[in-house]
Amino acid sequence: MAILYTAQASATGGRAGRAVSDNGVLDVTLTVPKELGGDGATGTNPEQMFAAGYSACFLGALKFVAGKEKVKIPEDTKITTRVGIGPREDGTGFGIEVAISAEIPGVERELAEKLVAAAHIVCPYSHAMRTSTEVPVSVA
Repeated sequence: MAILYTAQASATGGRAGRAVSDNGVLDVTLTVPKELGGDGATGTNPEQMFAAGYSACFLGALKFVAGKEKVKIPEDTKITTRVGIGPREDGTGFGIEVAISAEIPGVERELAEKLVAAAHIVCPYSHAMRTSTEVPVSVA
């Protein structure tokens, strides 16, 4: 695959720390949700960031496939991604579950379903989730 763009971000402090992109535009405080044993302090968490990134990427994929079909996606189209985290059944760690919902005002349901299905094929987040993309891990 020819890489067109690479984003880079780093985290310190784990789930109760800070995450920053290499260009400094993303700079967020990380907190642990109460449901995971945290104090509920103001901040974000990896699941929220994943949900936001997936939603934005999926909407981009939706606009891409709609453009190929000569369909205008309304500006108020909304993609909502739910990301749940919990212990894996095998007891060896944690897993995530993801669900996506699309609100495309003014587009007939049958066409919207066709476009969303096509976007799910095109979206790189969906592709990675569907194919369990291998991630190289190293020590710097």
